[in-house]
Amino acid sequence: MDNNLDLKISDFDYDLPPELIAQTPVEPRDSSRLLVVNRETRALAHRHFRDIGEFLRPGDLLIANQSRVIPARLLGKRAETGGAVEILLLTERPDRGRDVWEALVRPGRRLREGARVLFEDEKQTTRLEAEILERTETGGRIVRLFIPNQTELQSDDPYRLLDVKQAIEALGHMPLPPYIHETLQDPERYQTVYARIRGSAAAPTAGLHFTPQLLERLQAQGVRVGFVTLHVGLDTFRPVETESVKDHKMHSEEIDLDEATAALINETQKAGGRVVAVGTTSVRVLESVAAVGDGKIVPYHGHTNLFITPGYRFKAVDAMITNFHLPRSTLLLLISAFMGKDLMETVYQEAIQERYRFFSFGDAMLIL
Repeated sequence: MDNNLDLKISDFDYDLPPELIAQTPVEPRDSSRLLVVNRETRALAHRHFRDIGEFLRPGDLLIANQSRVIPARLLGKRAETGGAVEILLLTERPDRGRDVWEALVRPGRRLREGARVLFEDEKQTTRLEAEILERTETGGRIVRLFIPNQTELQSDDPYRLLDVKQAIEALGHMPLPPYIHETLQDPERYQTVYARIRGSAAAPTAGLHFTPQLLERLQAQGVRVGFVTLHVGLDTFRPVETESVKDHKMHSEEIDLDEATAALINETQKAGGRVVAVGTTSVRVLESVAAVGDGKIVPYHGHTNLFITPGYRFKAVDAMITNFHLPRSTLLLLISAFMGKDLMETVYQEAIQERYRFFSFGDAMLIL
């Protein structure tokens, strides 16, 4: 059996001192700490991320998620009452039409089907509108975005030629996780240096530690780099709320693995190199594609709702780079599946004792 869903989420809880939740990123990116975990020997090593090359070999392949975070947090007002509204765009829904999104909304109770939300620029001119189409099973909303009265704009109006995605870029705010309370001075610090395909509602944070110079050094020592895409969506914002893990419903996320990356992975495996996933999102892409291909890596574009829990047998990933994850989360279950629950608990207690920084802007692990 690949998964053991007969688990209790309360067994994947831990106490974290609040001061260990990283509020700001460190500079430079690769000066964050790195806890290296050997699954076979259970040995732990304390390093900095810039030292990761010591633990990688020529012929290893890093697979990273190149998704780019969009400024998905839109602050507006209800057209009917003027009341404040916040919409967090999670994932596009082309199956429902153009510029239709699944989103979280606040205040949710008052935003029923047919409600309209106005988003204004600094001149209090409405530049973007949202129409609430329906409520989702999990309490979110399906919303349609559009630019109002675009044909009536003056020829010199900077919004005249914008499409909806460009308007989101102009009006939106970076959607930092709710446990980060500090203002992010540079929005690019919530993007990886290789992010290029827009679509995520949150950063694939394991990749935030890489600098262009570090990537160059790793490639110079014979480590290759390939890219996949997973647009991080709803599950990043949803803890496991059911006590029984088997009752948790994973939402679907869009993934892409192209022909060039598939060839890199197959070459690496054939030559005996290790496939090192940068982050849990890359893990989910690789394992989802392996499941579709019956263990083989082939080009793939589609969606995944793969839920990895202890008992899962990994088919594509040999090692993993990851941050420290929230208690009672699907990501902690995935990490426990990869290293074993007992070792995970040992590692996390070691990280707390050694005052590692946790979550999105925190430190990293390399699990070998």
